[in-house]
Parts: sequence; C-alpha cells; structure tokens
Amino acid sequence: MLDVRKLRMLSELERLGTIAAVAAQLQLTAPGISMQLAALERELGVALTERQGRRLALTPAGRLLAAHGRELVDRLSVAELEIDSIRRGAAGHYRLAAFPSAARTFVADAWAASLEDEVGTEISLRTPEPEEAILELHAGRTDLAIIHEYSNVPRPRVPGTDIEAIVSEPIWLAIRADDSAATDEVDLADLADHRWITPTRGLTCFEMTDRACGLAGFRPQVVAESMDFAAQLELVAAGIGVALMPDLTIAAVPPGVRILRTRTPLQRHISAARRSSMSSDAGLDRIMGLLTAAALTRVRSEPTQSTRTMHQIASAQ
Repeated sequence: MLDVRKLRMLSELERLGTIAAVAAQLQLTAPGISMQLAALERELGVALTERQGRRLALTPAGRLLAAHGRELVDRLSVAELEIDSIRRGAAGHYRLAAFPSAARTFVADAWAASLEDEVGTEISLRTPEPEEAILELHAGRTDLAIIHEYSNVPRPRVPGTDIEAIVSEPIWLAIRADDSAATDEVDLADLADHRWITPTRGLTCFEMTDRACGLAGFRPQVVAESMDFAAQLELVAAGIGVALMPDLTIAAVPPGVRILRTRTPLQRHISAARRSSMSSDAGLDRIMGLLTAAALTRVRSEPTQSTRTMHQIASAQ
C-alpha cells in the first residue's frame, strides 16, 4: 500500500521544485526527504525523479503519482476538518428511533431547531415502539433510541446501553364529560364497572393500564385495543369506554371528552438510549440538548381540554 506521507513529499517536490524547499515546508531534513523518495521508488520499481543539471525533476511517472498525491492530501485535509467537526458535534449523520408521540412532538421540534442552527449534522428518523428501538440500537441500525417506561412498569436496563432522562409526562384519564365519574380528580376504583380502551396487548403501554386498574382493585374490561391514541379519544367520545393516555399522545380533544387527573398519579418517563461505545459522542450530546429543551416545552402540567366541552360544562353550571 502506498505511503501517503511519501506521496505528499512527491507532490510538494513538484509544486516547490527543490528538496530543500520541501524539507522547509514539511519541517523535515533534506536528506530525510531524499531517503523517503528513494524508498518510494524502490517500493514501486519505477523511477519517479531524474537529475536535470543541479535540479531534481519528476519523471512522467513521478508527475502522475504526484497528481494522485495532491488529490489524496486534499481529501485527507477535508477528512481531518470533518472529523474535527464531528468531534465538536457540528457534523455527522445520526440515525434516530422514536416512538410516534415523541416523533410528532418534541423530536420534530428538536429537528427543526437543528436545521435552524445551520450546522452540518444530518438526522434520519424511524418510529418504532421502544422495544423494537432498543433492538435496533444494539444491532447498530440506530444511534439514538427515544424510549419510555411507566412509573408502574419499569423497563429493565440493557448492558452496554447508556440511558439519559429527557422528560417525564403525566398520564391522564380520558372520559366522556357527561359520565357521572368525570370529576376533577378520578379514583380509578370508581371505574371498575366501565369498559376500557387500551393500547395493544403485549406492550408496556397496555401493561401500564392493566397494572393501574389492578392496584385499584379490578381487572379492566377491555373492549378495544389500539396504538392510535387519536382513535382511542374518538372511541371515548363515542361512549365506548374510558382510557389512560400519556400527555404527549393527546393532540386534540374531541368535543364531549374530558381529560382528567387520576387520584393516584401515573407518569411516563421518556429517555434516550445510546450504545455505551458512543457515550462521549459530541453530536449525540448536541442532539440530546435539543431534544430535552424541546420536550420541556411540549409536556403539559395541566390536562388539556376541548374548548367546546369546557363551554358546555360552564353552561351547565
């Protein structure tokens, strides 16, 4: 394999014209330069230089190789600049995985902020559920996995993974406004005879609801399962049942539905996972800062309501 340092010496000789000038440019000795060029000729078995009076000139083979040398040195210089940018978190392509309600809220906000910064960082995104995102992370298909766990369903830690908290959001109860149980703070035990709408069985989102009801003394009567939280809200509005919903999953509240606190508070803790081998990656650190700042502005401390529903409640009072 060709020695890039020797190629650089050859290209500098073509540019500067003398061994002495090359030595001064590269801060080496003239004899050292001559020895390296002679070694390069022996390695290739081709004459690269020739004496023309007191001047050392390049042969046609030498000029050809010098041109390649210039191109390689230029490419290496660009690579060094890009590596420096990556080291500072100002460049690089990062693959993110985020569950849908995170992707459409604070991940979108953080991505927009990254574009406004006009740095060289590129982001690509997929939207798997946390279980799949962790698998993708360890398979090397994702660089940062946005995941969650519930206050009543802790997620086991995976060796070789660094976890950093982003934000915690409340879990609200979605219920029809005309339901007799729709008080400002609901005891789940009062909903034992209600039908329930839940996320898909087998995921931690379902287990959160199942455990919360279990701690309230009953098993929920599940009549509908869906990972589409907007669909869940419409089913609540239709009188099909009630549902527990993380704050970020609620984009808009249908008329006739109230979003309420539960007497026993529940939370969804959102964090980011990266491989431990990337624990000091400045680009990921920068993205994490943007994600955290965006998430803090998205999570609500008070339940959101439909304006029409609140008007109806006020009129009834």
